[in-house]
Amino acid sequence: MDDRIYDLADLFKIFSDSTRIRILYALMDGEKSVSEICEAVEMTQSAVSHQLKTLKSSHLVKVRRDGKAMLYSLADDHVETILKIGMEHIQEEE
Repeated sequence: MDDRIYDLADLFKIFSDSTRIRILYALMDGEKSVSEICEAVEMTQSAVSHQLKTLKSSHLVKVRRDGKAMLYSLADDHVETILKIGMEHIQEEE
């Protein structure tokens, strides 16, 4: 059980960065290339790529190749659920 608690804490650390949250929200609309994500979050490609690497290693996003393009999407429905529940919790406090 202790290892799972540490893993859960690590997962929530990933969600503690507003840039990563913005990227995840952009991907809630569907699969996007890095350049599309950059436009959506108004950030440079290097900044977005750095965050995507973290999100991918945390299994929150997945990537597939389409020709030369790399397309990113949310790893599964749980990611969207976590974001939605978090937002609902914040809105209840208002």
